[in-house]
Amino acid sequence: MSRTLADARHWMRQGTKLLLASVDGLDPASYDAAGGLPGWTRTHLVAHVAANADALGNLVHWAATGEETPMYASPEERAAGIARGARLPAEELTAWAHESAERLETAMAVLPAERWQAEVVTAQGRTVPASEIPWLRSREVCVHAVDLATGIGFADLPEEFLAALVVDIKAKRGLDTVPGGRLPDVAAYLAGRPYTLAGAPELGPWL
Repeated sequence: MSRTLADARHWMRQGTKLLLASVDGLDPASYDAAGGLPGWTRTHLVAHVAANADALGNLVHWAATGEETPMYASPEERAAGIARGARLPAEELTAWAHESAERLETAMAVLPAERWQAEVVTAQGRTVPASEIPWLRSREVCVHAVDLATGIGFADLPEEFLAALVVDIKAKRGLDTVPGGRLPDVAAYLAGRPYTLAGAPELGPWL
């Protein structure tokens, strides 16, 4: 399926709402519990998502001004930021998740229409138009809302988002075909998350 900038902005808002609702339900003990990603607690996940909002905000600034502003200074700086965020008190980490998401949404809301075609460079080194930024963010908030392991599953994500996600990951993994099954299960499988598809070959991690 084809996706538009408006689609991605909508999915980003929906995913952010889902994720922040889960974050707001975490107390210090549940924050420190394991999430759905091996080796990461929920504090690591929330710090990662908050840092991602600030990093994507750098790309929006780049698009708006033409001033080269990378997402992260380096991979080491990215990892260090997540580690610092994971050590924050629960109240501060929750506030960062909300405030960073709001800053990013505000920056996108005032970006002039013509600047959405400005080229920026992702943390993976890909040169893309700024119109890809909401899609990058929608993947983060939607998939990591599931990874928080608070009861949200792929079936709770927007169906149109899941369809676009399958197309996106299938292309990035270089797959010609994918196993048949329910859309949420296929999306979970491609994203390297737990799935119930029978006989599907193992895939490596994705996001």
